[in-house]
Amino acid sequence: MKYAAINGELVNMAAAVVPVTDHGFLYGLGLFETFRTYQGVPFLLERHLERMASGCRELGIPFTTTAAEVTGWIKNLLLANELQDAYVRYTVSAGDAPLGLPSGDYGQPNHIVLAKALPEPSPSLYKNGKMLQRLSTPRNTPEGDVRLKSLHYMNSILAKRELSGYGQHVQGAEGLQFSRSGHVAEGIVSNVFWVRKGVLYTPSIETGILPGITRAVVLELATQQGIPYREGLFPWEDLLHTDEIFLTGSVAELVPVTTLRDLDGTEILISSGHIGPVTEALLGMYRQKAGYTS
Repeated sequence: MKYAAINGELVNMAAAVVPVTDHGFLYGLGLFETFRTYQGVPFLLERHLERMASGCRELGIPFTTTAAEVTGWIKNLLLANELQDAYVRYTVSAGDAPLGLPSGDYGQPNHIVLAKALPEPSPSLYKNGKMLQRLSTPRNTPEGDVRLKSLHYMNSILAKRELSGYGQHVQGAEGLQFSRSGHVAEGIVSNVFWVRKGVLYTPSIETGILPGITRAVVLELATQQGIPYREGLFPWEDLLHTDEIFLTGSVAELVPVTTLRDLDGTEILISSGHIGPVTEALLGMYRQKAGYTS
């Protein structure tokens, strides 16, 4: 990663800086979106920008950037970094402001776009799946009525540190967090779904999870295919009796989970260790919508 785009201008990474008085640095006042490109085109960009704009309104950060502008920034960034397709992070930081909590709106936010090569997926990941490790670190409550994809990510970092503490037993696994009331919430960097007797389940936004873009698309695809789904408050035990489990994220797409691991190290095999038929069908439809080719 040689270059970043800051406020629309390509900048060498060594010179890619924001002021120490930027309230994104001082108070975590800012938002970000991560997504990937397919054949150089950012997928579902308009939805990501809609979520960004909504969050910015709540935080008093002006946001007038258009999809065309962001697409141009990404195109230039991919070219400069010699990337065909990429993992993209678009951050809007509140910007330079006086020291102290603000009493009004911000005036000039910083727009930062980073792009790196997509992670090389394991050849077996989308066939044989991955492990989902139950965590004791609870998902914190949202900043407002709905969780924002904000810059203060300490809860997720603490969860990641807990996951790492399980050592080689959970190599490559995702961690599963619960709400403080004990209901299944979400992965550290993913939303979670499961299938039982042909019905698709996923935790409600009421649990405080991020309303994921890929999560919403999966629910739309399920509706198109006549797959019934339920959003609600579910205990860990519901996951132990499922036919399929999968995780969603804008970069990872839909990833099957084939092993559940409890806090005591007990492991349960899901879907006989292979991607299930509903997961496979939804993944295929998602990739078709994205224009994925391999």
